[in-house]
Amino acid sequence: MVKPVFLFGTLRDPQLLDLVAGEPVVQEPAVLYGWRIAGVDQAVYPVLVRSDGDQAQGAVIRVSQKALDRLVHYEDAFGYDIEEVEVVTDAGPEQALVFQPIEGGPAPHGDWALSDWQASSGARSRFAAQELMSYMGRFSGGALQFRRAQAEARAHSRVEATQMPRPQVGTDIPASEVQVKSQQADHAGYFVTETIQLRHPTFQGGLSEEITREVFVAAEAVILLPYDPVRDRILLVEQFRMGPWRRGATYPWMLEPVAGRVDPGETPESTARREAVEEAGLTLRGLERIGSGYPTPGYSTEYFHVFLGLCDLPDGIEGHHGEAEEHEDIRTHVLDWAQAEDLLSRGEADNMPLVLALVWLSRERSRLRATA
Repeated sequence: MVKPVFLFGTLRDPQLLDLVAGEPVVQEPAVLYGWRIAGVDQAVYPVLVRSDGDQAQGAVIRVSQKALDRLVHYEDAFGYDIEEVEVVTDAGPEQALVFQPIEGGPAPHGDWALSDWQASSGARSRFAAQELMSYMGRFSGGALQFRRAQAEARAHSRVEATQMPRPQVGTDIPASEVQVKSQQADHAGYFVTETIQLRHPTFQGGLSEEITREVFVAAEAVILLPYDPVRDRILLVEQFRMGPWRRGATYPWMLEPVAGRVDPGETPESTARREAVEEAGLTLRGLERIGSGYPTPGYSTEYFHVFLGLCDLPDGIEGHHGEAEEHEDIRTHVLDWAQAEDLLSRGEADNMPLVLALVWLSRERSRLRATA
């Protein structure tokens, strides 16, 4: 017989719990004495911390072995495993299973409340859980934990996509009208590639024939062109790029704006400021939004937020940057505006975010310089 499971954190969210367990689950109030529920530094989920005189308010659930196996898989993505504790329910004390960190565990940080998590991170976590549960029997341990971070970034993008305004010119047929027959992740690593069979509404009315499409599933990214309006200079980063190399480019090192992935919970603006420091050692004094959109909507979910970053670019600021753990080897170049225009005219500016940013700057440059 499966022992009851004591829940104290995100799995107390009914939608997330039913999704992970794979079946409807009833929660019964329960208390774990001698412990408190704490937040985790730089994470949205909580941890149990021993604390004499405190009590962790939670719930017990009674599930099938199949559902328990699914819960174990999900918690494995966070580096948690089962321990046994004594909890108190309305019926009295009883032994229950609880998920705790396997080794060491994350550092506790402040308090944690389910309602706060539901408001700020619930939707994202449910989307991420859908992906993580699809990996059951395929990945575990460190391999699953690596994919959790990527799943959360993709889930963040999915939540943002649902907030887009209704189109004023284009078709306003909702995504719910698309009929999906099958959806399979052929590859799941830092990125995911999926093969999808579906039918979609047509402009003539009715549905299309069943079509098969492959989709590259990525997260959101920020593109930032640093600009000094006083000195009339831009900064570009240069690094080896897999895309040009795999295409067969003779020179696969690329000049481009600062760029980076939007981490879960970040705004594009905070990502832009973080990446300016990491990739170029720059502190921005202002941001100008250039635009947001899909660079390759025919086959990729990737979504760009493009900014101009106002900053100081004095002589001697060029250097080498990058995050060592990400194996980044980056050097920076400072170009005056005439040199930047030359990049466009001779085709050396050969990635579209850079082209877009330079064209935008050519239009707005006089305004920015006049107010600098």
